[in-house]
Amino acid sequence: MRGRMRTVAVVLTMATSVLVESCAKRGSGPARPVTTLVVDNQSSYEMTIYVLRSAERVRIGTARAIMETRLRLPRGMVFGATTLRFQADPIGSRHAPISSEILVQEGDEVRLRIPPH
Repeated sequence: MRGRMRTVAVVLTMATSVLVESCAKRGSGPARPVTTLVVDNQSSYEMTIYVLRSAERVRIGTARAIMETRLRLPRGMVFGATTLRFQADPIGSRHAPISSEILVQEGDEVRLRIPPH
């Protein structure tokens, strides 16, 4: 069966941007889909990446400098459609930009681009 694709762009503080892409496929089994974050870190800093849901902040991994890194969101973080924000905390710097809220669904691939500083 055919799936549908949606793309949403959100601008973050400090000139960081997020691109959300999702592919919803019908006819899949009862297994819950994996939601991933792909970080395109164009900065010279390594970044500790957090996902924020309401007042909860969960560390999901490290994005190496000048690389693309794929991280899995914790299974319990997304229930159906969930509003999330992402934080990129540069190791060795004081600024940690946080995205605006974006709506993420199970199985989405969220793309976070961190521009060079």
